[in-house]
Amino acid sequence: MHLLQGILGLLFPRSCVGCGVADPTPLPHLCRDCLMELHPICDPFCRRCGRPAWGLIDGDYECSFCRETRPAFDSARSVMLFEGVLAEMIRMLKYRSALWLATDLAAFLQHGWETFFPADSFDIITYVPLHAWRRRLRGYNQAALLARGLGKSDRRALVRSCLIRTVPTASQTRLTASQRLTNVRGAFAVRISSRKWVEGKRILLVDDVMTTGATASECARALKAAGAQKVHVLTVARTLY
Repeated sequence: MHLLQGILGLLFPRSCVGCGVADPTPLPHLCRDCLMELHPICDPFCRRCGRPAWGLIDGDYECSFCRETRPAFDSARSVMLFEGVLAEMIRMLKYRSALWLATDLAAFLQHGWETFFPADSFDIITYVPLHAWRRRLRGYNQAALLARGLGKSDRRALVRSCLIRTVPTASQTRLTASQRLTNVRGAFAVRISSRKWVEGKRILLVDDVMTTGATASECARALKAAGAQKVHVLTVARTLY
């Protein structure tokens, strides 16, 4: 194995996505200096959706958006803010077929699992699906790659393709918060063959980025309609809308 890694290193030398330094550590494609520039999300944040809050927060805090919309998930957490080199890594994975970055980003998810959730919290790991035509166009689902990477590093839960996107919704990128809610309403369903894996289970739903949580909430709604006991969400990054 070490010999194979050495040969691959010669043929495909690694470099840091952020600064270009060769053979970066501690991650395969991110050096320590660039890693230190990332902004992890920590208290205080909304107890439901994980949106960061600023200032002094006394006791459990729920943001106004969650109070108004009542997301279907039990909680959502994101590891880092969507900015800088992390945002570039996610864009490269999502839009430029940089599949090799999935390992680095899954490592962030593993850290998030260990930080935000107790051990043995979940029975199933699943992920936000793409519509079939978008999946064919892109060739892969980045959320699925991240979920499988998390599943390889933490075998406490099985990774299952439980959800399908039944409606080819427009991209959420340029929509307002209210438009995002409308855009994905009723857009997801649980596969008939996956219902046995969902019923009564504690589920971790994985995605790359969370903004308002509209997509995650609709996925959680579909999972709970199929009998899921709990649905928690974990993403690599969080944007601030």
